[in-house]
Amino acid sequence: MRQRPARHDRYQPLYTPAERERRDKTSWTLVQGVLAPVQFLVFLVSLVLVLRYLVTGGGELAATVSIVVKTLILYAIMITGSVWEKVVFGKWLFARPFFWEDVFSMLVLALHTAYLVVLFTGWLDVRGQMLLALAAYAAYVINATQFLLKLRAARLQQERADAAAAGGTPAEAPAPAVGGSAE
Repeated sequence: MRQRPARHDRYQPLYTPAERERRDKTSWTLVQGVLAPVQFLVFLVSLVLVLRYLVTGGGELAATVSIVVKTLILYAIMITGSVWEKVVFGKWLFARPFFWEDVFSMLVLALHTAYLVVLFTGWLDVRGQMLLALAAYAAYVINATQFLLKLRAARLQQERADAAAAGGTPAEAPAPAVGGSAE
């Protein structure tokens, strides 16, 4: 059995120096930095309310309102995130460094939107709506994890660049794996 040769792709940084400068200068970075933890907090509260409804049957209105609020915040973070991507990378969505996060974000957005559709049309009963919300929340957790890993990679990349500039380790040292496929 013949082995495949090892990949020797050159490490590609998350941000070019110009992109890093645009990221650091735009107010949209702060907007994303505020909206992301707000959305996570709303998610946690809503998750508790949805689970409480599914276990006890009580608190339907609170759970429903919390899901709608979570969805509206998701729309806000998606719109402002798209503007941020345009400012930093020149593309509204699917810029190279965040391509897969954006792809998965579309699934998250579709599931949250599907929840609103079934809520307002009555296509599912309340239990079905809550289960759909949980599916949307599961996708959201995966997507949030993608972004957190990407932010960690960016921080590590910056630390390597700073160390190289100060005469430390080489800036071209490979970054820790963040995802993707291993060959």
